[in-house]
Amino acid sequence: MIELIDICRTFAVGGQEVRAMDHVSLTIGAGEYLSIMGPSGSGKSTLLNIIGLLDTPNSGTYSLDGRDVTSLRDEELAAMRSLKIGFIFQFFHLIPRFTATENIELPLMLAGVPIKRRRERSAALIDSFGLGNRRHHHPDELSGGQRQRVAIARAVINQPAVLLADEPTGNLDRSSGAEIIELLEELNQGGQTLVIVTHDPEIGERAGRRVRVVDGRLASDSGG
Repeated sequence: MIELIDICRTFAVGGQEVRAMDHVSLTIGAGEYLSIMGPSGSGKSTLLNIIGLLDTPNSGTYSLDGRDVTSLRDEELAAMRSLKIGFIFQFFHLIPRFTATENIELPLMLAGVPIKRRRERSAALIDSFGLGNRRHHHPDELSGGQRQRVAIARAVINQPAVLLADEPTGNLDRSSGAEIIELLEELNQGGQTLVIVTHDPEIGERAGRRVRVVDGRLASDSGG
């Protein structure tokens, strides 16, 4: 499903060139559960952003679901993201003035889906994610774990094939974090490809396959 071949990504910082991705090649099959680990500044988030079509490499080839996406235009990348990829972030990125339901429905709003269909799809997710009594609450009325559940529901409402999670438990207490990981693993068991960036070795080791990134290179790839 995901194939990166000889990917390089450089940034100009203070007049110097920084190589965030250094000839990285990686294949991720449909339905895999992969963790990406490594020290701060190693290139983990850059790799995730390239996989998620939020960033583009300077060189190399990226194929997603059999299509070369390396040279797609911005609007084509946006369309591919909305169809194929769901994102979960450390800080949730919920809209404060929206209720839990409205935040979950946001991708459908942007796609022009009629409100009746939006409500049907969001209601099923709200109930299955244990948010039934929080559907009309705003983010500042929710706990950290509840906010992340809302963010995950928003990420999966379009039924993407790939879920990308960047430190999804980094802003949660240990108990809430464990619940979020279990929820993500349930989604993976349902068939969605799951890629998690984490600093936590306990979380990283739960994945069926574990990749370690150091200085922009793949230092190890185990368990696949």
